[in-house]
Amino acid sequence: MAGADLVELAKRRGFFFGANGAYGGTAGFYTFGPQGAALKRNLEEAWRDRFTLQEGNREIEAPTVMPEAVFEASGHLEGFDDMLVECGECGESHRADHLVEDATGIEDAEALPVEEVEELIRDHDVACPSCGSPLAGRDVEDFNLMFATAIGPGDGQPGYLRPETAQGIFVEFPRLKEYARGSLPFGITQIGPAYRNEISPRGGLLRLREFTQAELEQFIEPEADEPPLERVEDVEVRLYPATEQGKEDGEYLDTTVGEAVADGVVGSAWVGYYLGVAQEWYERVGVDMNRFRFRQHLSGERAHYAADCWDAESEVDGDWIEIAGFAYRGDYDLSKHDAYGDDSFTVFKRYDEPRTVERATVDPDMSVLGPEFGGDAAAVAEALERLAGRDPDAFEGETVTVAVGDGGNDDGTREVEVDAEVANFSVETVTENGEHITPHVVEPSFGVGRTVQTLLAHAYETDEVDGEERTYLSLAPEIAPRDAAVFPLVTNDDRLTDLAERVAADLRTAGLAVAYDDSGSIGRRYRRQDEVGTPFCVTVDRDGVEGDGPETVTVRERDSAAQVRVPVPDLAEELTALRAGGTFATLIDRYGVVETDVETAAES
Repeated sequence: MAGADLVELAKRRGFFFGANGAYGGTAGFYTFGPQGAALKRNLEEAWRDRFTLQEGNREIEAPTVMPEAVFEASGHLEGFDDMLVECGECGESHRADHLVEDATGIEDAEALPVEEVEELIRDHDVACPSCGSPLAGRDVEDFNLMFATAIGPGDGQPGYLRPETAQGIFVEFPRLKEYARGSLPFGITQIGPAYRNEISPRGGLLRLREFTQAELEQFIEPEADEPPLERVEDVEVRLYPATEQGKEDGEYLDTTVGEAVADGVVGSAWVGYYLGVAQEWYERVGVDMNRFRFRQHLSGERAHYAADCWDAESEVDGDWIEIAGFAYRGDYDLSKHDAYGDDSFTVFKRYDEPRTVERATVDPDMSVLGPEFGGDAAAVAEALERLAGRDPDAFEGETVTVAVGDGGNDDGTREVEVDAEVANFSVETVTENGEHITPHVVEPSFGVGRTVQTLLAHAYETDEVDGEERTYLSLAPEIAPRDAAVFPLVTNDDRLTDLAERVAADLRTAGLAVAYDDSGSIGRRYRRQDEVGTPFCVTVDRDGVEGDGPETVTVRERDSAAQVRVPVPDLAEELTALRAGGTFATLIDRYGVVETDVETAAES
């Protein structure tokens, strides 16, 4: 399905459309219409079912605005940038790496150094998409993507809209670990909006300034905790390793999760486990597995804290787009917040039995350090304590050298000498009941809007029914915006309209999302529901209300257009089972196919 066709269908049928149209629109912001909001909500519930409930995890909902200190600790203030190039003629700003990708066919230009991107712009005569002016010679600059705000009146406290939901989980770790009783491993999930001030929003829902993420942060003890890999070890996956991406004839690796982990293709068993879980989940919600892959990050695009990172990618309109990321983040996040925050981001691991150990300690004589180092005395004392734990042999000489801040070294420190006697170094024998460890984090992160667009693109089908071309969305019943639609075959028979209204009300009471439509020919009503992906249409006809038996209705399956006749008392139970994963073939076996002419019947 072409991208323009998808956007047109999405707008016409109420899936999604550009926001603020009455005021000229705002790039990078989309409104989900009635169909899209329902589909998105169903997708989020399916994700919650698999990654929260079935995994035994817990879900939180953190604020979307956080103080500046959070993002100083996380590194977003300095390192959350995209490459920007500004046209010297019209002043429009563009994402430089995207321009290079469009001009050269390079897949991941964001992994390239700025200097190389500038060179590629020059060598390929890249021009401004807005006015056509050459961009050669224009500087490519780093642009921070966070939206700044102020918390409180006036200038207030500096803050930012969160660029990812993850930081809300990390910041609350000191309390979340208490809810988990300090026991690893445990996982925390969150579904909610995130904000990035994209330079060049594009591609419908693919690159937005406000979007929804579904993230899981799995906290583990790296030396002890193993994932339940046996659950997914036989799941077949298509991998695109970094080693293959660098070749002209690089190929996919079709393998199983277990083999990929055993062979070291996927470096972390935890990452491998979630690749397997995600593979099964994507198939469940309706992603076309022939247009799906896991691509390993190249070294230049992998976050500095990530030991291994893979993206789930889907093919949409001829392009591969990232719809999820799977990263082993190590202890980077919790260690940074532990250093910057006022709480403990470690977990106390109790030993099975107490251990007697030797511990190096210092008891600096502050009456000497104070006069000698003034305001730096406390920092010198802390440096001595750290050195004692790291390198006890350093205290064997007459003096000890430590580094403190505000100096001329490359790392901004300066070295000072302290008499060993002043440090009061000693080795004590102590009994320990446990130790404080910093958990590592494994993160599966899903883009909800991108998955919505993928599902719509992959579900788009055309065929012919009764000699008429038909367009339909083959959405999974669990994900479709509506569970069913109810029609009276004709509207001039009170028996049919009364029963149709009662059936619709009963299905809604049973928890199903139901549309009621009595406008136009029955064939046109079917086409309208097919185009929004409604999996089942329920038609009330005269055959269903005449006779001595229970009232019946026909149930039509969207993809095949096959129909069965179901007793009204059984209808809610049958449709609920279909939504939960049952097959229409089961209904055919139970009730048999009925032949009707309602596809083309006109109202009479």
